[in-house]
Amino acid sequence: MKSPAIGCVKAASEALGDKWTPQLLRFFINNEVVRFCQIQELVGGINPRTLSARLVSLESSGIIEKLPTDNSSRCEYILTQKGRDIMPIIKEMERWSTTYS
Repeated sequence: MKSPAIGCVKAASEALGDKWTPQLLRFFINNEVVRFCQIQELVGGINPRTLSARLVSLESSGIIEKLPTDNSSRCEYILTQKGRDIMPIIKEMERWSTTYS
């Protein structure tokens, strides 16, 4: 019989489990609205295609929402309630990394 906690950890791992996702989400800790170019500049080393794919994945998971701007060639991203609820995990990951790296 599977423990319910295992399913819960699995869902969080699927949401945060790749190399880039936690790094992308950490920019939402201090910024309510984030643009693609800001994220790309702050993360450094991420291929634009990879960044785009991660943002699409986060959007389809309901963690972020993509908003159009007045400039039709640009958009902004904000956290949904689901995304705001995951921020304590990101903050703890950041704290842990600071302590042990």
